Amino acid sequence: MTVIAMMSDKHLGGGLDTRITTHISSAFAVRPDLKREVYNAAVTYPQLSSLFTDISKYVYELRVEAGAGVCAEGPVTKRRKLNGESDNGLLNRPGTKSETMEADWPLVPAIEASFSVPQRKKLLLQVSRNSSEGIRALNPSSRQVEFGVRWKNIEHLVCLPVPEKAQATYNFCVFPSFGDGVSNLPDNSPVHEPMVWTVPEVKVKDATDKPNYRRSVIEAADSVNITVIEPNAEEFESQVQQALRKGEKSYHVKAFRGSKDGFLYFLSTGIVWAFKKPLYFFSFPIIASISYTSVLQRTFNLNITTQTSSPSNPSDTQSQDFEFSMVDQADFGGIDAYIKRHSLQDASMAEARRAKKLNINGTKGEKEAIEGDGERESELEKAAREVEGKEGQGAEDDEDEEEEDENFDPGSEGDSEGSGTSDEDDDEQGDGDRDTREEEGGEDEDEEE
Repeated sequence: MTVIAMMSDKHLGGGLDTRITTHISSAFAVRPDLKREVYNAAVTYPQLSSLFTDISKYVYELRVEAGAGVCAEGPVTKRRKLNGESDNGLLNRPGTKSETMEADWPLVPAIEASFSVPQRKKLLLQVSRNSSEGIRALNPSSRQVEFGVRWKNIEHLVCLPVPEKAQATYNFCVFPSFGDGVSNLPDNSPVHEPMVWTVPEVKVKDATDKPNYRRSVIEAADSVNITVIEPNAEEFESQVQQALRKGEKSYHVKAFRGSKDGFLYFLSTGIVWAFKKPLYFFSFPIIASISYTSVLQRTFNLNITTQTSSPSNPSDTQSQDFEFSMVDQADFGGIDAYIKRHSLQDASMAEARRAKKLNINGTKGEKEAIEGDGERESELEKAAREVEGKEGQGAEDDEDEEEEDENFDPGSEGDSEGSGTSDEDDDEQGDGDRDTREEEGGEDEDEEE
């Protein structure tokens, strides 16, 4: 590749000195059109060759100061390093070269797409069907590569319907290797951020007139043996009706992580938290347990505990807890069924994670029935039953209080409270009265005789 590039530069530069052509080639490596014009100007005005050399050096130095990396074919321009990028500015594994991602993909169409991660801006999206290439975003004006990832470095690729939108749209989320937000990174490895971009839904009546970008990405991924994971009703379907598109199925659960709101998606390979930074993909192998806390009448909290190991030392494991709050109670049945279907551990019976013993107010018969049940209840089901039991007990207490109010005799209670005597005094007084009556009775008998 380098030999071919040097030959083309010589051909363009004509009889220019090799040092001049080298400086021009390095300075304008990513702008072939501008490089050609500079070559032609240098050939036309050979007396200005030193000026073109100085300009080329200056442009090259500016690009290096801006964070450019130099590869075998010349400098690679990057405006700034994003948090978590590798040395070449791409979302690739450490140690991989960037020539493939930086090279021209003439057969791959570039479409305009709205990105939200790692940058929030409109860029040109290219999705290659070549297994040695991948997905990348280009600057619309300069067509320089802003960021990208190779197919072989993609760990998860999902397509999710965007909630709370008047028009149906989809977000593609690319999670590169070690970029799920949970897994431990190899030593001296930068953080790899996911990629998220939005595509509109194409209705059936417009299918022949408008390009289906969603379908194009799915087919391109399928051509390189990568499956795009999408939500479906068999895995999970929310019971909360959408506010803007009523009647449509929804597959998301709204929740909060700290002060940030977001959405949980329960997929066939794991659970996704999107679409604000940081994104998480909880794949089944790294989920240690799932439990519920703060169970109220309308909401509850979902806690996911992960267990990951270090790539350099598999025996060194780490556990992390992720709490998602304010989950609607209407979806607890579907979530619990999802957990049981995939044999994810329910930590409700673990003593270390249980704040209190559930069903402590239940009757003995209820406890025996639960213990004898072959299928163990989940924590959420127990908590819901406990709440119902407390509500029923509260209603019975209210009825008892009402009955007491109806039978209340203010006169008798007032006399009792005003007497100021104890029960023992009352008993002594009662015994004295009985003795007095017996003595009077005896006197009456003597008089009769």
